Amino acid sequence: MAETYLSTEPTALPVRVSPVASVSRRDGVVNEIRRAVVVGSIKPGQKLTEVQLSEWLNVSRPTVREALNQMAQEGLLVQEPYRGLRVATLDAAAIMDLANTRMALDMLAVEAIIKDDSGRRMRMVEESWAEYSRVEMDPDPVVRHESHVAFHRKLWAASENALLLRLWPVTEAHVTIILAQDQATRADPVRAHRVHVKLVEAIRTKDMKIIRKAFKEHTIDSAQELIALLDSTSEKEK
Repeated sequence: MAETYLSTEPTALPVRVSPVASVSRRDGVVNEIRRAVVVGSIKPGQKLTEVQLSEWLNVSRPTVREALNQMAQEGLLVQEPYRGLRVATLDAAAIMDLANTRMALDMLAVEAIIKDDSGRRMRMVEESWAEYSRVEMDPDPVVRHESHVAFHRKLWAASENALLLRLWPVTEAHVTIILAQDQATRADPVRAHRVHVKLVEAIRTKDMKIIRKAFKEHTIDSAQELIALLDSTSEKEK
């Protein structure tokens, strides 16, 4: 598949994206932009336009417009008056806001899972964990990202809470930004594996005190560590 290398504002770095196979598929455009953000070829804060993306991805501008509107609604892109769309950025406060919100929603999901006496919801968690475990050490950062996100989405799905699933697209958009930043500063699949093993082992205990501690390490502590790393990187670049 042919690839296009172009420069865009504001970073003037080469953009690496692949043409979408079907010119009528909005989801293909969304997935390709998200993929480019994950691997770092499109940066947080970078401006995107319909004309550029239509050319890069070999799709019509109406299809691109639909995809961009969807991503703006989800929060991955931000609309700026008179300046168009750019990839969202998350500062320290936004990162912690997301971490605290995710923690609360994860606890809601887990409580529903462990209260299911039939064991059906726990089996859904185990199936999701088995799927994630097969690819979590994959050398491709996109594969790792997608499997990581899928595991957490399926954790919410296992709660059978319809509202959580309706909230997931917005949550995923912000998680994608954070994981892209995390990937750029400390690509460490071994650490990710260790943290997620603790999550699953904690859920199996059905002890909310143990579960809360494991999720705090995964979500709150990880967010604080990422902020510290980003601050350190910023200081070095000055």
